[in-house]
Amino acid sequence: MNYGFIKAAACTPEIVVADCIHNAQAILDLMKKSAAEGVRLAVFPELCLTGYTCGDLFTQQKLSESVKQNLLKLAEESRSLPIISVIGAPITYYGKLYNCGVVLYGGKILGIVPKTEIPNYAEFYEARNFCAAPEMNGTVRIGEDEIPFGKKLLFCCNEMPEFIFGIEICEDLWVCRPPSTGHAIAGATVILNLSASNEIVGKADFRRQLVESQSARLVCGYLYADAGEGESTTDLVFSGHNLIAQNGRILAEAQPFSSGYCVTELDLEELMSERQRLTTFPRQDATGYQMIPFNMEKTPVQLTRNISKYPFVPADSADLRDRCEKILSIQSAGLRKRINHTHVKTVVIGVSGGLDSTLALLVSVRAMKESGHLPSDVIAVTMPGFGTTRRTKNNAIRLCESLGVTLRKIDITRSVRSHFRDLGQDENDHNVLFENAQARERTQILMDICHQTDGFVVGTGDLSELALGWATYNGDHMSMYGVNASVPKTLVRYLVRYYADYLADKQVSEILSDILNTPVSPELLPAAEGKISQLTENIIGPYELHDFFLYYFIRHGFSPEKVAWLANYAFKDTYNEDEIRKWLKVFIKRFFNNQFKRSCLPDGPKVGSVSLSPRGDWRMPSDASFKIWIDSLDR
Repeated sequence: MNYGFIKAAACTPEIVVADCIHNAQAILDLMKKSAAEGVRLAVFPELCLTGYTCGDLFTQQKLSESVKQNLLKLAEESRSLPIISVIGAPITYYGKLYNCGVVLYGGKILGIVPKTEIPNYAEFYEARNFCAAPEMNGTVRIGEDEIPFGKKLLFCCNEMPEFIFGIEICEDLWVCRPPSTGHAIAGATVILNLSASNEIVGKADFRRQLVESQSARLVCGYLYADAGEGESTTDLVFSGHNLIAQNGRILAEAQPFSSGYCVTELDLEELMSERQRLTTFPRQDATGYQMIPFNMEKTPVQLTRNISKYPFVPADSADLRDRCEKILSIQSAGLRKRINHTHVKTVVIGVSGGLDSTLALLVSVRAMKESGHLPSDVIAVTMPGFGTTRRTKNNAIRLCESLGVTLRKIDITRSVRSHFRDLGQDENDHNVLFENAQARERTQILMDICHQTDGFVVGTGDLSELALGWATYNGDHMSMYGVNASVPKTLVRYLVRYYADYLADKQVSEILSDILNTPVSPELLPAAEGKISQLTENIIGPYELHDFFLYYFIRHGFSPEKVAWLANYAFKDTYNEDEIRKWLKVFIKRFFNNQFKRSCLPDGPKVGSVSLSPRGDWRMPSDASFKIWIDSLDR
């Protein structure tokens, strides 16, 4: 339960219809299995203690007595297990029968939640045996205890305030106003659904969509346990299709007719952070709800879920292609609007043979074509300086020629040397001035060419560089429109690769492939024997780490300790803990110290969930202290 994580499971036991003794043992076996794996919250199917398909046997007194006896047995067995289990059982309340979720923990029945929506159509005829949940909460006696009973019960962990769960049952999810909506508004971060959803063609996909969408709408974790093996197949078949979702993503799934068991970890801190960020998420209203507290020792969680090294990049190749096309469309649409609005004749872009300027050039050509212009109306300017290598220069020239843009070659070394003489700067002193003078000279040239050609400058800097302040203030930091402003470095590479593989002809594809294989460098220091001597990632750290830090630090507001913990898990085969802590400190210091550069960023299109635009997603004082963030990593 460290850093807001809790391990959860959806379990489908193999039952025998109407045999509560057998079913209780099958449930207990899964409770023990889950607890041994570190699970702290487990949900079981609807009416699994008896079987969903008992029909009129539900009205038999003998079955009712067996239900109570075996509930008490399971409750007692739970005393030695550090796991909350929620199982399905029929419960009699004031002479009526209810389809319920029963919460077992620490040797007790904590509460019982009846089903709200009783289906009585098509293959379902539950109204023959069960009543809909009463409006008011009450209590029901089982054994020696009066147990809370009602549809408005929430269960709250004293040691982990963000761990609050509510219950709904099968049909409750399928209606237009699911009870889980009220549970979430009342504070629940996790919803458990005990279900007996029979399998028919196409239903699994719809079931999955329901769970995904409800977890997204409620910004919650959603556990769905479906009936399976052992239910009567007189007319229906149940597949044990179990799902665990968090905020619109399926984290774990037991496919229909498989094991009926799935387990993963829910990040409750992430959910609380997201609810806090979303100003449209309702303020908490627990009117009519009864909160049932419980104690649970906080123990370390061993992660099993996937934590991607590249949170900005989809793992699935089809999703990645779709993402790349959408991003290119957003970038070009944003630039096209600016072109049409300003009525310019050209756009001007500095090309270096690196990834960022390559992506910006590809977007510029696309936008100009979509605006009714020719590729030649893109003015690409290559400006070799002291550190420019033949490889990057040639790639830039070849790419421009292949794309049909207008290419201008302007060597900046003579102009910069003149500037050094004016300032009394020793050309052999490769300090910050040596580097930044080149960047500002290039920007001046681009701005002046705009006036020559009735155009504007397209910026090339990416989101990762803006986060780290890896840009020369009023140099490459400045443009009239920054098309890459919300594209992180790790994603830039995939966008260029997508263009090379799917949109480019053979010649352009070959050039792009070589650009992709070129080390990342600003090329502001003299080359060594014709090769790049200034490697960005040797100076500021690996971009794959910085993009990981950026995503969890900005998107979710996680503490540095949690970001480091997640990075250690995701990059365990790549970097050690000391390396991760070192580069995380670099990220935090640079992020805070360079806010002033982001406070005056040019316009640029937002393409993903993280943006540092001072007009939109990120507003921060330029003189904020990073002390408490850094200190937390030194403990």
